[in-house]
Amino acid sequence: MTKTKPRSEKTKVSKGRELVITRMIDAPRDLVWKAWTDPEHVRQWWGPKHFTAPAAKSEFRVGGTYLYCMRSPEGKDYWSTGVFREIVRHERIVYTDSFADEKGRVVPGTYYGMGEDFPLEMVVTVTFEERDGKTRLTLRHAGMPGGPHDEDAKQGWNESLDKLTEFVSDRRSRPKGRMTFATPSDREIVMERVFDAPRERVFKAYTDPKAIPLWWGPRRYTTIVEKMDVRPGGTWRYISRGSDGAEYAFHGVYREIVPPRRVVTTFEFEGTPGHVVVDTATFEEHDGKTKVSVTSRFETAEDRDEMMKTGMEEGARESWDRLAEFLLEED
Repeated sequence: MTKTKPRSEKTKVSKGRELVITRMIDAPRDLVWKAWTDPEHVRQWWGPKHFTAPAAKSEFRVGGTYLYCMRSPEGKDYWSTGVFREIVRHERIVYTDSFADEKGRVVPGTYYGMGEDFPLEMVVTVTFEERDGKTRLTLRHAGMPGGPHDEDAKQGWNESLDKLTEFVSDRRSRPKGRMTFATPSDREIVMERVFDAPRERVFKAYTDPKAIPLWWGPRRYTTIVEKMDVRPGGTWRYISRGSDGAEYAFHGVYREIVPPRRVVTTFEFEGTPGHVVVDTATFEEHDGKTKVSVTSRFETAEDRDEMMKTGMEEGARESWDRLAEFLLEED
């Protein structure tokens, strides 16, 4: 994922159709173990580059099952399921791996456009070894069908492990609660965060329609940019699509654009029309990093309170976490 640091890995496919990947991760074993076994953490890194993981559920015990979903940038969902066969805490996990539908029922590879030679069940073995404060992770994916599917699996796993490495590195090196969230008046909300990227790059992430779907909104939704005319008087419209197919639309008008310093736009959720918010985003650069401040001004105190009840703070934090990840990928 990050292009500034080479991977420390070995990848091979054996004659017995077993994909083996070894990765040295600069994080303690208990942190890597938790990232692999906690469904909420899995959602932060599961799937290839630019895929999201809108759902992850598991009964983490021998005989328990899991059901994960990864979503492509185009909004297509791929579900997988399996059974945990062996668990040795902080050392080893063995589980089966099968394609599934959203109900967790095993389906053949043809369900997702794969070849008929794809097995209904494969086996994944993951081992975790502590090495001087780092973790040597070895993944074995047995039962591969051969051919181009092996290359696809190798690329997908390596990109997922890139995201896992970034996730645990981020949790290890950065304090929690990086975004500050304040209510200076009964009609305002102010959010601030410092991103480890130059101002021009952060500003572009806010104003490039190709970048918005890669970070805007909570991970469980896919964002579609229907319109984005970034100029004073121009309009924008985003659609957030959930794993159940439900869609939520938002739109607004750009009032002020001062590259790369300031963006002022209106914001309106189409599910409750008539409640318009004015968002003012400023971008300040300090030593190669960028402080983003967003002030949301509501028409009434009641509007602000209702927005906060919908989980605005949690959603904003998750969006900015995704933005931080996206900016790392762009290095």
